Amino acid sequence: MPILPIETSPIDAGRYGSAEMRRIFDEENRLQKWLDVEAAIAQAQASVGDIPKAAAEEIARNANTKVVTLARTKEIEKEIRHDLMSMVRALSEACSGEGGRYVHYGLTSYDIEDTATALLFRDAFGLIESQLRQLEDNLGKMTRKYRNQLIAARTHGRHAGVITLGLKLAVWLEEARRHVQRLKQARERAIVGKVLGIVGSGAGLGKNALKIQERALSSLGLTPAGLVTQVVQRDIHAEVICFLALLGSSLDKFATEIRNLQRSEIAEVMEPFEREKQVGSSALPSKRNPELSERISSLAKLVRGLTVPALENVPLWHERDLSNSANERFIFPMSFILTEEMLRLLNRVLKGLEVFPDNMKKNLELSQGLLLAERVVNSLVEVGVPRQDAHEKVRKVSMRALDNNVPFSKALQEDAFISKRLKPKDIREALDYSSYLGSTAQLINIALKN
Repeated sequence: MPILPIETSPIDAGRYGSAEMRRIFDEENRLQKWLDVEAAIAQAQASVGDIPKAAAEEIARNANTKVVTLARTKEIEKEIRHDLMSMVRALSEACSGEGGRYVHYGLTSYDIEDTATALLFRDAFGLIESQLRQLEDNLGKMTRKYRNQLIAARTHGRHAGVITLGLKLAVWLEEARRHVQRLKQARERAIVGKVLGIVGSGAGLGKNALKIQERALSSLGLTPAGLVTQVVQRDIHAEVICFLALLGSSLDKFATEIRNLQRSEIAEVMEPFEREKQVGSSALPSKRNPELSERISSLAKLVRGLTVPALENVPLWHERDLSNSANERFIFPMSFILTEEMLRLLNRVLKGLEVFPDNMKKNLELSQGLLLAERVVNSLVEVGVPRQDAHEKVRKVSMRALDNNVPFSKALQEDAFISKRLKPKDIREALDYSSYLGSTAQLINIALKN
């Protein structure tokens, strides 16, 4: 079933998104969730004596898409131009006796739609969490594996010191864990419903309104959204979309780093590539493009853009207007589907990531020791040179080494000021990459322990 109104969209065509996530947001499943909510409310109304028990049982018995078919609701919708009311009419006509009389009794459309949206979010969050936990697991394993693999650290795209690949991955691991916590918090606020009628007062449901809401939502595994108008307040939904965009931005960050490290001039890692059949370029047969990582970055741009309508939906007129409705048909499914797609892609990349230690070693040597200039400054300070004087002396020597393309160690030993204070052995030790990792091991241990 198509998810979006545009039947030729890449999502509906199956290009993006898992079958499981697409199924959550397809039209038939959404219809079933509407029917689930109608049935739960009718049973809650019967439990407090507001409608006959037999009527609630009849409504519940017919509240499924085998009886209330998608085709029938669409047929009615063509005539009346109201999708939720089309379901109500189809369910009413399917019920015999008093069942049809009490379908949607005391309710408004968004008692059903917003509560059903929470059910969709709950299922979608489950798939997001599963992939996020897998990401956490993958990063943990890779952090352990590469904890001692030296790699050039870069700031502004330039060498800035030495770290280990494990430390880089441990930073990502902690970021992924923060998203696990954010997911938990966002889900707690978002998996809520409302059964309080047309303006949120419960007047149409009578004196038992709050009991009906509590019992209906409890049977669905939801909690009340608190004070509402005709709709659940849209700051709740905006938080969900913003969370997904924030998660997507982190995935974009990880993918961008992999893309950069795969550059021909760097070539320290490469994303997986099916050598037997995969084509990297229509023009150049030898190309291995980081297309999976680039796809993550591309989709992240789109998901970030979906936060704008989500935020614009917060200020509705009075107790509500309809300016949120149309765009939510896009932003809710798209945000979840594309975010899970990005998670799946990144997990695929990490599981098959090729790492090239020899290139990492070669790249460390590109500056001929200059990336450890900070350590030379510290060594001079330790033998009595004021820090700012030491910095200036080392800066000048560094520029000479760069201009003359000579090893930093040679330039240091040829400088009269520095050679007088640091012996050749001191300079060699200062330029030893493996001994200038600071608290890297402890920091990685903290990330893994957490």
